[in-house]
Amino acid sequence: METNRYQRGLDIINEITVTDNKEIGTHMDIVAAFKDLAPDLESFIVEFAFGDIYSREGLTKQQQTMATIASLVTLGTEPQLELHINVGITIGLTPKEIVGTIVHLIPYTGFPHVLNALKIAKKVFAQRNVTVKDLEMQPNY
Repeated sequence: METNRYQRGLDIINEITVTDNKEIGTHMDIVAAFKDLAPDLESFIVEFAFGDIYSREGLTKQQQTMATIASLVTLGTEPQLELHINVGITIGLTPKEIVGTIVHLIPYTGFPHVLNALKIAKKVFAQRNVTVKDLEMQPNY
């Protein structure tokens, strides 16, 4: 493992990870769960995904996370979506931004993916004691 990439990735993971609620999964939980099956997964996640990709300039952490959430909704990968909605809250995305990102995908990915994602968002908001009272959206017409 290249120390610089690894440390840079680890620093980013630590910055975006919830540490006060052990019920919420983290990227390092994924690494630990598959260490015996795929020991090199740690370097892919820490060095490549975070040390290389998440450390790039050009997008804020919030923009990166909204892009990740949109991609995971489209793919229908709900366990990873739950993880990244948590990241979104940790780095300061509002419930309105998270829900707005998900709902925006209806014409591109369809109602089933969006409805499943909203269910995950609702679960994460409840786990994190995030209020959603400001989400009432009015039509723009």
